[in-house]
Amino acid sequence: MTQYYDELETRSAADRAEAIARDLPEQIARAQALSGYGATLDGVEPREIIGAAELGHLPVLRKSDLGRAQEDAAPFGGLTRLPPHGFAHVFQSPGPIYEPGGAGHDWWRVGRFLHACGVGQGDIVQNCFGYHLTPAGMIFESGARAVGAAVLPAGTGQTELQARAAHDVGVTAYAGTPDYLKVILDKADEMGLHLQITKAAVGGGALFPSLRNEYAARGISCLQCYATADLGNIAYESGAQDGMIVEEGVIVEIVRPGTGDPVAAGEVGEVVVTTLNPDYPLIRFATGDLSAVLEGTSPCGRTNMRIKGWMGRADQTTKIKGMFVRPEQVAALVARHEAISRARVIASREGEADVMTVRIEATGGEAAHYAEAVRDTLKLKGQIEIVPPGTLPNDGKVIEDLRSYD
Repeated sequence: MTQYYDELETRSAADRAEAIARDLPEQIARAQALSGYGATLDGVEPREIIGAAELGHLPVLRKSDLGRAQEDAAPFGGLTRLPPHGFAHVFQSPGPIYEPGGAGHDWWRVGRFLHACGVGQGDIVQNCFGYHLTPAGMIFESGARAVGAAVLPAGTGQTELQARAAHDVGVTAYAGTPDYLKVILDKADEMGLHLQITKAAVGGGALFPSLRNEYAARGISCLQCYATADLGNIAYESGAQDGMIVEEGVIVEIVRPGTGDPVAAGEVGEVVVTTLNPDYPLIRFATGDLSAVLEGTSPCGRTNMRIKGWMGRADQTTKIKGMFVRPEQVAALVARHEAISRARVIASREGEADVMTVRIEATGGEAAHYAEAVRDTLKLKGQIEIVPPGTLPNDGKVIEDLRSYD
């Protein structure tokens, strides 16, 4: 019988919606009070923002917005409720982008994932996420403390010492990138050391089925989560291994790349997250990652929305004929005509010359009918192909580059 982390995981859709309708307006009000949001939330009535449908009318916050805000108001861009010295940690990620870290109970919301992995009291977690500047190490250490596990703060590198420590300490669980566990296991085999690791909580890279199967053959159950430095944990696998279950402390939307417009269930789009963390209220933060909603609930009994996991990057900006074409421009083209449902820009080559082809899903009109809109929104002339609705692939791409750079 499944042992759940808490009652939130199995609540009804109505109970979850009621809780969000209570907590989300408070989070919007907190964000409005922060200088970093400037005028972007002016005129918004927090009491009216009670769920994802209403969130969809608010502007999207992007990583580039964080960078600009932090240049003007270091280190957190005026987007936190506490001053820098009010947090337990200050982290630096590539960019550089600075993130706060709290020491409160499961501040990053990873405990739920570790619990789903079977990690808890009696376990020793070899935490091979980095502790230097970036937050991943502390994110998983916080989660381990939340479930009562001890931590070997191993970080990355020095594989021979890692294997020796795992053996000597009696490590039972691993946390880190999917592939590094194999490096440690292989090194332990080489050294003639028997390890007791039976659980693995991984993230930050692709978990290929072949690698998961190899771990299973060694008696190790390996599950993955989807987390970022800014947001903490967003979604996680359970033992059912049927999609990723959205974390209870965030609200996830899937939107068309380059816009904040929701896509239909099952359609690939960009992951946009609103966190309910009162210390760092990120509202509609665009991750730049692609995913899609899985309909229904997990066979494990957890009832929150599921997503398919990481499916690529949404930032498909491409230079064609010396001009950048961005997803936002493709979105503007779609918005230009009611008859257009979707569009896709394809960059190719004829000889040494760039060619731009625009495939448009439309219910009517000849190619010439859309030529002006293409020129005005994309700032380039190109070949236009009209295709029936439902023709374009469901992969989240609005720009595709077929050119060879060999």
